[in-house]
Amino acid sequence: MPPPLVRNHLRPAVGGLLGLVALCGGIAPATPSWAQPQSRAEPTHCKIKVTGKTVAVRRPEGNAPVAGPNSPVVRYVHRGDVIRNNFCLIAIGRTNSGPAYHKCDKDGYNWYIVVGGQIPVTCAKRV
Repeated sequence: MPPPLVRNHLRPAVGGLLGLVALCGGIAPATPSWAQPQSRAEPTHCKIKVTGKTVAVRRPEGNAPVAGPNSPVVRYVHRGDVIRNNFCLIAIGRTNSGPAYHKCDKDGYNWYIVVGGQIPVTCAKRV
């Protein structure tokens, strides 16, 4: 049993707390909202439509993160083809001396990452 002095100071504090809980309409949940389990999000399906006449899907050479205009060709895709990916990712291949490639009558340096390799952004668009 606590000493009488502690009991005398503890009673008003507990009474005030209970009154505040009654005033607010109840007791808050024990776990915060950010700790609640969340459902897994569905992957966003990205569709990329080829706008160039015939576009090469290129795989980066060696351990390079970005393909180049001289990278080996994996396959070809044609105008109107729709390539579907789980995620829309773009590889950025900037250079110090201007654009990295000239494809589909445009200069550029970004590449869409697709199944099997990469295609120039200037030859495709997101649908």
